[in-house]
Amino acid sequence: MKAMLIATLLAASPAARNIEMNVTDKGFEPSRIEVKKGEPLHLVVTRKTDATCAKELVIKDQNLRKELPLDKAVAFDFTPNKTRRDDVRLRHGNDQRRAGCPVSAAPG
Repeated sequence: MKAMLIATLLAASPAARNIEMNVTDKGFEPSRIEVKKGEPLHLVVTRKTDATCAKELVIKDQNLRKELPLDKAVAFDFTPNKTRRDDVRLRHGNDQRRAGCPVSAAPG
């Protein structure tokens, strides 16, 4: 019975879109990712350099803040809930804008 309930819940939830992003001496790469409102995201960020001030990542709209240790993948799971005009803004710890995820209005 439990297995059936879990299978039903998993089938009802859309799979998260996997996105990989690196922090290099050029900043966040890619610097822009197109996402859709209501689309679950699994963002994996890896800091590849010490020559950056981006040693943590902040996604203010989602109340997410995580350290970015060197050469270690860090996952952020969230669902954008705003439209393109608002963006999901990725910032490093000193709050400078470094990358954006424009959000389109239609889910799916």
